[in-house]
Formats: sequence, structure tokens, C-alpha cells
Amino acid sequence: MSLVPFSLSADRVPSRPVLLLFLLCLLPEVVLFGADLGLWGNAHWRQIAWQDGGFWIGLLGNWRANYPAQPWLMFLTYGFLHGGIMHFAVNMLTLFSLGTPLSERFGAGRFLLIYIASMFGGAACFALLSSSPQPMVGASGALFGLAGAHVALAYRIRREVHAGLWPVARAVLLLIGLNVVMWWAMSGQLAWETHLGGFLVGAALAFVLRERD
Repeated sequence: MSLVPFSLSADRVPSRPVLLLFLLCLLPEVVLFGADLGLWGNAHWRQIAWQDGGFWIGLLGNWRANYPAQPWLMFLTYGFLHGGIMHFAVNMLTLFSLGTPLSERFGAGRFLLIYIASMFGGAACFALLSSSPQPMVGASGALFGLAGAHVALAYRIRREVHAGLWPVARAVLLLIGLNVVMWWAMSGQLAWETHLGGFLVGAALAFVLRERD
């Protein structure tokens, strides 16, 4: 029996809210990747974007912000910036895989709520658990929120039909293992705190939000 009651087929046509999120991530990456290649601007544009839009824990303390709303806006803006084209590509493939089934099940509005709330939850957990002086960027907090929503739906449905919960536990263990492997491969530079916060928020919302009729 599959983990979730719907298909995660890679050839599924992306839904409109998924395409919207993709475009919101694509536009800054196109600008910054072009600058990285020297097609326009200069090679410092990505660093400038991280300075203004990345999530900096120090801005919640005594660091001086680059503009007045930065300590608040960074809870949102960090999720639409990436560390490079490969980081962007992997995250967008994950968005297409996880996003469309959820948007079809919950509808566009509730799906976007799960995504954005998971993004905020990921940033909040990073702020609470991490002491990194480096900026945190990327959509993975929101994407782990989508993964959490899938797991929560699977848990709820399997409980309703009195099916075994091992597939759900296995999915959680696989996600933990994935984070351990990535943390090791990246020499400890993985923002696992963001993944954890996003996952918990996405799972919680999947339990309480009404699905589309």
C-alpha cells in the first residue's frame, strides 16, 4: 500500500499554485544565475540578494538591518532565494513532485497556506535551534512542510481504515536519514532546523485543515 492516497507521478501536470511558486523562485534565480555567468550585472548580485533577502539570525538580535522591514520580511524572502542553480533545480523538482497532489487535495488557498506557514515555521525553528552566523536561503523549509503534510494525511487515512502504520514510520525514518546523509555530505552546513520546523508545521496543518470537497 502506498504512503499516500494519491499518486506522486513525475509526469503529473503541475497545478496553478505550484506553477506560481515555481515562477516566484525562478525569476530571482534567472537574474542571479545570469549575473553569476557575467551576462548582466556583476558576480556580487547573489551575495547582495542573500544580504537583503536571506534569513540572518543576528537580525533578531542586535545586528543592524539593511532596511527597516528586513527582520520580518526575511521570514518570507529567504524561501525564494537559492544557493545556486543546482540547489534551485533539486528544490523545484521536489516542489513539482509533492506540491500538485496536495494542491489538488486541499485546493489552492489551503495548499498555499501550508506552503507559506511551513516556510515561516522553518525559519522560526532555525532561529530557535541554530547559532549559525551565515544566511539561510532556499525553499526546503516549505518543501519539508509539504512532506510533513503528506505524512500526516497518510497517518490519518491509515488510522481510519485500521491499516498498519509502518509505512508512515518508514517515511519519517527515511526523511531523518536523508537529513543525516545531507548533513554529513555538506560538512554540517545543512539547515536541518529549517527542515524540522517546516515538517512539523506542514504536518500539523494537514491534520486541521479541511480538504477540498
